Amino acid sequence: MTKTKNKGKFNQLGVLIALVLLCAVLAIVTKGKFLDIRNIMNVLSQTSFNAILSIGMLLCLITAGIDLSVGANATFAACVAGMLVQRGSTNSFLMIVLALVAGTLVGWINGMLLTRLHLPHPFVSTLGMKNFLWGMALLVTGSQMVSGFPAGTMWLGEARLLPALGGGIPISFVLVIILYVIMHIFLTRSALGRSIYCVGGNPEAARLSGIHSDNVLTFCYTVSGFCAGLAGLVSIGRSSITNGANAVQPLDTDAIAACIIGGASFMGGKGTMLGTLIGALIIGVLRNGFTLLAASSAIQNIVLGLVIIIAVFIDVTRERMEAKARRLAAK
Repeated sequence: MTKTKNKGKFNQLGVLIALVLLCAVLAIVTKGKFLDIRNIMNVLSQTSFNAILSIGMLLCLITAGIDLSVGANATFAACVAGMLVQRGSTNSFLMIVLALVAGTLVGWINGMLLTRLHLPHPFVSTLGMKNFLWGMALLVTGSQMVSGFPAGTMWLGEARLLPALGGGIPISFVLVIILYVIMHIFLTRSALGRSIYCVGGNPEAARLSGIHSDNVLTFCYTVSGFCAGLAGLVSIGRSSITNGANAVQPLDTDAIAACIIGGASFMGGKGTMLGTLIGALIIGVLRNGFTLLAASSAIQNIVLGLVIIIAVFIDVTRERMEAKARRLAAK
């Protein structure tokens, strides 16, 4: 256990160093523009959406699963709120509740498809759900872009603390910090949190321990859905609009990248909230750097694709080395 903890801390330190070096490089190539306090606040605001999505994605990855529908689910949840705007509603509370319920319900359905209908792999079911939600997002808004949200609905993604400090600290990032602290305590201190790691790291041990794996999996995908709904509300405040066509965007890719960069594994049983937050910040800093450097979308996609490939390669290499070490230890 001590070795595992130390290894996790070492991985987190490595990712943190990578983030610091990336910031230093961008500060140099942008001639200090990156370090402008207003730009830093913008990075935090831009990171919030992906960081919230990454919470649910991490839980799924720890169980050796994946949720490819989180981005589409966030857009769908925002479109549910947009549907009320189209119908003349100005009730922010109702919009927020329905968006969160819609996102959470989708996550619960993903879990049920996996555990009750026994679909072969969450990759299949959540990919299908992604396309389903794309259609639903267009359907509920009549394929129209929606604007004119009331201030209460936009508050989470728009509001700032201490406006004098470079335009203010985004409320959405304050929420991110609160959520990550809560989830860190949950994963490390609660029985259910430890069960999540056990289900992903050693399914047979989980079964012998009496852990109901189906319930654990359903819980993880439901939380992922809730986080998607919350991220959808953040997106409304950031852009002041919602558009069902965005459901087809590969928003889930950034969430997966944040988790893998932060030390999670596709093999399951690994990942921390701190590492994932640093991973989300790396993705956010990269995207901000591209904007400051006026890089084309083609270059952005190439670089981010390479980052994901490298992260997966490191993950696979790490797994092979650990497996080899275990075999040698067994001898």
